[in-house]
Amino acid sequence: MAPQRNTGAGAEPELPEYAGHYRLESCLGSGGMGVVHLARSTSGMRLAVKVVHAEFARDPEFRGRFRQEVAAARRVSGAFTAPVVDADPEAARPWMATLFIPGPTLSDHVKRKGPMPTEQLRRLMAGLAEALRDIHRVGVVHRDLKPSNVLLAEDGPKVIDFGISRPKDSELRTETGKLIGTPPFMAPEQFRRPREVGPAADIFALGSVMVHAATGRGPFDSDSPYVVAYQVVHDEPDLTGVPEGLAPLVRRCLAKEPEDRPTPDELMRELRSVAASYDTQAFIPAQRTGAEQRAGEDRAPAEAGAEAGEGEGAEAGGASAGAGRSDGAGRRTGRGPGRRRVVALTAGSLGLALLGALVSVWASGGNDQSPTRKGEPTLTAASGSAWTARPAVGGEGMPHCAYGAGKVFCARPGVVFALSASDGALLWRRSVDTRSTSGPPVLSGGLVQPYTDGGSRLAGLDPATGRQVWQRRLPAGTTVRYAGDTALLASADGRVTGVDGANGATRWRSAVPGQGMPALDAFPGASTAFATRTSADGTSTRVTAVDPGTGRVRWDVRLGGWLKPFAAQDGSVFFLAVDSAYGATEIVRYSPGTGATRRVALPAVLDGAHATVRGNVVYVLATGGSLDAVDLESGRSGKHLWHLETSVSRGSAPVVRRGRVYLTASDGRLLAVDAGNGRLVGQTPARLGANSAEVMSTPPAPVPVDTRVLAAAPDGTVFTVDSGNPSAW
Repeated sequence: MAPQRNTGAGAEPELPEYAGHYRLESCLGSGGMGVVHLARSTSGMRLAVKVVHAEFARDPEFRGRFRQEVAAARRVSGAFTAPVVDADPEAARPWMATLFIPGPTLSDHVKRKGPMPTEQLRRLMAGLAEALRDIHRVGVVHRDLKPSNVLLAEDGPKVIDFGISRPKDSELRTETGKLIGTPPFMAPEQFRRPREVGPAADIFALGSVMVHAATGRGPFDSDSPYVVAYQVVHDEPDLTGVPEGLAPLVRRCLAKEPEDRPTPDELMRELRSVAASYDTQAFIPAQRTGAEQRAGEDRAPAEAGAEAGEGEGAEAGGASAGAGRSDGAGRRTGRGPGRRRVVALTAGSLGLALLGALVSVWASGGNDQSPTRKGEPTLTAASGSAWTARPAVGGEGMPHCAYGAGKVFCARPGVVFALSASDGALLWRRSVDTRSTSGPPVLSGGLVQPYTDGGSRLAGLDPATGRQVWQRRLPAGTTVRYAGDTALLASADGRVTGVDGANGATRWRSAVPGQGMPALDAFPGASTAFATRTSADGTSTRVTAVDPGTGRVRWDVRLGGWLKPFAAQDGSVFFLAVDSAYGATEIVRYSPGTGATRRVALPAVLDGAHATVRGNVVYVLATGGSLDAVDLESGRSGKHLWHLETSVSRGSAPVVRRGRVYLTASDGRLLAVDAGNGRLVGQTPARLGANSAEVMSTPPAPVPVDTRVLAAAPDGTVFTVDSGNPSAW
């Protein structure tokens, strides 16, 4: 490849071909300190590689600052930043490689589409507060949070560019007389006492970022940075145009004194209250008679599908054909007359809680089978009826649960436990060394297997006792999905290993042809795993079907658009197609037996979409609470059956069972919707918990258990309700 060339004032005539052993493919952007390139690792993983300008590479002070940037980025690398893959701050041209995150910056998003709507702003603020919490927890202050340093990724905002961040224990100090930062987003103390800047400065910047997202300008605006600096220190912020529900919180962030600003945890707690403030009880209908309930179930088109075909799980990010049009005022209107934009932050992941998503880093721990000790679960149940359990077994957050072998298996950060399906009694528990939980335990090979991507161990537990049967160490960066009795381990080198769920032994190991480092998906009731890889320009997706037992490729196809699978049913695979802003635009069904592809446009561009299918009907829940039912077989363009605004700001994957659609809200409510007509037929009270301070991005999905539905809540409650009488919940 010939050396890349750059143009423009101050540009370097030739850019390097390699950074370390990473070949630089194209320029993503250029800033004052360096150029960011798109590159690929030897396994095909896309990277963003920042290469320092040659003139700064000769500056010892800048090299020290770049070393600090690398150290800070590595320190905070996680869910809310671009993970550092490699770096060499001592190279002739210092460089740092991070995972490439597709998505626009907040600055570009506002330029293209204008100010964000209220609900989208709330989710942005919650995501940034959560990001700052994790950044500050590791002792780092960013000091340059601004719209161009916020990426709107499919699973939430990502904070990037730690070029002037400072760990609290850093040896590098700000020189007297030097201001470092971007004036419209700097806190007063950055002008008055730059050597004393702490985490509260990032909260001030968050407030300024929110004003920009809400209005397209900053709270202190001037063409002169000196005037802006004066306004930041002395004047009150201009919050004109900021939604009144968020303005008081934004004003607190912009307090002149650091101690008057909220912490990230306080912000999340306040935002959770805003999310839970919708009065939804008025939507609960009067209790119907048994005859009316049966009539409603008979009308449900979902009953045409097989029980085993309930597919869950969609995950997306990137561009596809069919992006929306503009109405002339900077708002996108969809692709045809009457199409509305359902507003919601692209931070909402399109990823659903797959059955193959597993629990946390596994470590050996205590196995306590005595449910009668002090501090164990409190129960509200009669044997065989609906029950409520509050398992005091450690861990925080909403439990993720699955049903199998006559038991309920749940995981929270720090613990895995089993409950009796009949009355919720604690059967056993086991400690795990983890701070996060991504999904429910999985039954594979007759054993319970808790796991989270990125963990160091995989293990199989006896479902009756919780005793560890086998354990297997995993290389760093391994992701795991389950298909039947096989665990599929995708490693950083691009190879996939099939592991026997019954004993942990390797069944096969190979690369998936044409997939590089594949994204793997598997769905309940399907005997096939699916590897997907989207082209760099987002115009097509390669889908490879793999036999999980042998690793053999069953079929391979390239389909148009940026597609993410969410279900497999009756020999077909279902996808959501997304646009460049990660909004779902189409439902796509591919039938490998005939090679036929069916595309049906959604009634609106849906952000943060979760989907499931039953028979010919796909049910899609978007961030913001819109729930739509679309019949894929009615006419050439399908048929939009119904639409419901559920008032759920962030919801789980929908689950369809016996003529009803069930979903869990982030405040712990369980909702039931008539699958035939889209009417809300019942919901449980919210169960937030006194110590909950997080806004859940994707709550765990409900779980059908015989004639009941099981759900979990932020207060740690696991409960079941009678599926036959939702109006009495």
